[in-house]
Amino acid sequence: MRRHPGLFLSIIVIVAIATGFFVWPKGIGQKVLPWKEGLDLVGGSHLVYQIDLSNVSSSDQASVIAGLRDVIGRRINLFGVSEPNIYTTQSGNQVQLVIELAGVKDLSQAISEIGQTPFLQFEDVQTNGSSTQYIPTNLTGQYVTGATLSFNPTTNAPEVNINFNATGAQIFQEMTKADVGKQIAIFLDGQLLEAPVVQQEISGGNATISGNFTIATAQQFVQQFNAGALPAPITLISQQTVSPTLGNDSMKEVLVAGLVGTILVMLFMMIYYRLFGIFAALALLIYVVLTLGVFKLFGITMTLAGLAGFILTIGMAVDANVLIFERIKEELKRGLPRASAVEEGFRRAWPSIRDSNASTIITAIILYYFTSSFVRGFALTLLIGVLVSLFSAITTTRLFLRLFVKDKPASGKTASA
Repeated sequence: MRRHPGLFLSIIVIVAIATGFFVWPKGIGQKVLPWKEGLDLVGGSHLVYQIDLSNVSSSDQASVIAGLRDVIGRRINLFGVSEPNIYTTQSGNQVQLVIELAGVKDLSQAISEIGQTPFLQFEDVQTNGSSTQYIPTNLTGQYVTGATLSFNPTTNAPEVNINFNATGAQIFQEMTKADVGKQIAIFLDGQLLEAPVVQQEISGGNATISGNFTIATAQQFVQQFNAGALPAPITLISQQTVSPTLGNDSMKEVLVAGLVGTILVMLFMMIYYRLFGIFAALALLIYVVLTLGVFKLFGITMTLAGLAGFILTIGMAVDANVLIFERIKEELKRGLPRASAVEEGFRRAWPSIRDSNASTIITAIILYYFTSSFVRGFALTLLIGVLVSLFSAITTTRLFLRLFVKDKPASGKTASA
């Protein structure tokens, strides 16, 4: 049986770093990389807006909704709100925009700004020496019928096509006639989107913006442009405030429940499996620290649902050890030496562990991509926890057993004829 003392020491060092820098509440990592807590833990507000898509064609609705999310996110960032959670829900023909603002207490100004329809504006660019000035024009989003992504037929480079109504086409033609060789700046909510150079007078109400677009940047421009071009006003229909005190009390209850549950599981494992149970308990502690370290390192926002998903994976991590130990006991009953029984037990337990965890991983991925808000938080922590628990069961527990479980020495007695 192979032994890996170097790997064992590496795991101990990683766990020590994770404990001191990431996990420990008052560790030095709190200043460099503090925990990100969700709305239900630190309090804040939960806003629901109704999106009026009655004047938007069905083919443009997805682009407009995506653009609205981007615009609202940029507006919220101006208020200094960190990690806003913005998503949409749909029930029949009703589309709602949900905004969760953790830690925000006074929302009067934010609600006023968020509720405004995105404003699209075209402006002339005038350069005087080293200074540049934008000059407002009469061309706004009300004269635009939309933007689409296309590809240049010669170079296959991504481009953006902009279409104007009859009035907008006339205004745009006059602008481009006067601005050949100059820039026309396109603003959304006062933020510059693009400032393309006019190559020639453009008539007919159709214009193409080309340049250094990637497919991703072109799609984002189309979404943001359509959010300001197509009329889709939003109306606040629900506002809920979550008290920080309620969040803190709930978190304490969840943490106490998780701690008590973990201790009871560790005691059961040590009483029932004795030496093997001690190794399982140590592996479980390492799993908890490593998982929390991963959560913090990758900036996972912790919510009550996320904590519930994490606590659930603690039981799943122990479940893998139970399968392994039961297999080892069967091999010992067959008469295999202890070291050989450990190896054979892991080999025979692996298919069951793999299949059960694979089904959980698939479920977590489905929950993450087809749900929203707190359910996604639960799914994400469940997914990460399962992946780390596989490492804990197959690597950490196995390493402990390889290092400390040895075959019994021979008794030293000899037989004589």
